[in-house]
Amino acid sequence: MNKQALRADGLLLLTAGIWGFGFVAQRSGMDYVGPFTYNGIRFILGSLSLLPLILYRRAKGQGLGLGQAATPGVGRGRKVLAALSAGTCLFIAVALQQLGILFTTVGNAGFITGLYVVLTPIFGIFLGRKTGLPTWIGAVFTLTGLYFLSAAGHLGVNPGDILMMFSAVFWTCHVLLIDRLVQHIDPIQLSAGQFAFCGIYSLTGVFLLEPFVALWADILVPGYSTTIIWKTVPELIARMGSGRLAPSQIINGLIPILYGGLASVGIAYTLQTVAQKNAPPAHATIILSLEGLFAALGGMLLLGEKPGPWTLLGFVLMLCGMLTTQWDVIGAPIRGRRKQ
Repeated sequence: MNKQALRADGLLLLTAGIWGFGFVAQRSGMDYVGPFTYNGIRFILGSLSLLPLILYRRAKGQGLGLGQAATPGVGRGRKVLAALSAGTCLFIAVALQQLGILFTTVGNAGFITGLYVVLTPIFGIFLGRKTGLPTWIGAVFTLTGLYFLSAAGHLGVNPGDILMMFSAVFWTCHVLLIDRLVQHIDPIQLSAGQFAFCGIYSLTGVFLLEPFVALWADILVPGYSTTIIWKTVPELIARMGSGRLAPSQIINGLIPILYGGLASVGIAYTLQTVAQKNAPPAHATIILSLEGLFAALGGMLLLGEKPGPWTLLGFVLMLCGMLTTQWDVIGAPIRGRRKQ
């Protein structure tokens, strides 16, 4: 493995760790603000955090650090279109994820999001890529594990897990889209652009969609709205104006938002975009899927979540499914050593 590929794998592993603990921040942040408010603030913050780096690199004429600079001659309109397409896909994925985490555990959220490891090679069929037997075996493992995560031990299916499944579909599309775009667009500029569009979409959702979240929650789980403790933006503004919002609440609310904006978005998504320039999608997804392990660890250490035996079995089966789908990647070095 060459140095660029090894460095890319290291960046992807760091991304998975930041994202995994980011699920804890996402859950904690919604103790204070709604899902669209949380996403809007963190993605705008993430986009702004990259501007100094973009300006510095432009002034110094520096490359990307991983591979060569973006293909010359890419016009501004094409860059905006690329950022818009990636930002739209990203917005749908994070909106579904943020809503889903209202109804499920941090551990479940992390592992189910990892479904994109299975979905990426399957979606590759429609892009003319061959899908072998390991992928289909892995899909069976993963779907069985998902059952034990969401439905085993009780009737019905957890609505939060269902929302996470749909979110995983859009994460798959995002991985494939980023893989194509970074071959022609500067990864840092692409990251800042997609974050900005995702943040704008989310802030629009604050006023158009967020007031109805409690109503939707009651439709999915009757009576659930009574457990929602965050306030809408107009309510928060009114409380701040009247002095009913304690400084401690503001500080406690800022911590998960800052982590989500600076770490999960500004750092991790950018690391993913840069690293994917030297890592094929299928290879990248298996490393990124380790966010599920970090999410479960974060949920247990920071939120006191205690997975039961069925949940642990679901985790193991989903992890087996993820690894099986990547057998061609994992098994190649093993087969190579046997031939020597």
